[in-house]
Amino acid sequence: MWLKKYFEEFDIDHKRQTTGRTITETDIVLHAGQTGDFFPHHMDEEWCKTQPFKKRIAHGTLIFSIAVGLTSSPINEVSMTYGYERLRFIRPVHIGDTIRVSITIKDRTQKTGIRTHHRNSRSL
Repeated sequence: MWLKKYFEEFDIDHKRQTTGRTITETDIVLHAGQTGDFFPHHMDEEWCKTQPFKKRIAHGTLIFSIAVGLTSSPINEVSMTYGYERLRFIRPVHIGDTIRVSITIKDRTQKTGIRTHHRNSRSL
């Protein structure tokens, strides 16, 4: 679906929530192969049993990538998003967890036409 919504049409504090996406073992294995991040936190179930989270966790960069994909629908051909430099990983995501992203428009800078999203990814 395509959406053409211009800068001035975005309301401050407008909220939107995406559909869910369940994280699978395949997601983690493919991401490890693509990035070369085979650390035991992601790949070694037995080692993880000795650690605080007790089971494998998804790569933060994997969760970020999926979250961006979830927010990319509908496609808005005249809009851009900034603010990824404030990204934080505050809880682990495990195989079988489902994430959704809540988006709130927090700012519009008239001079540059930039809109800022506040995104929350969460596991359910």
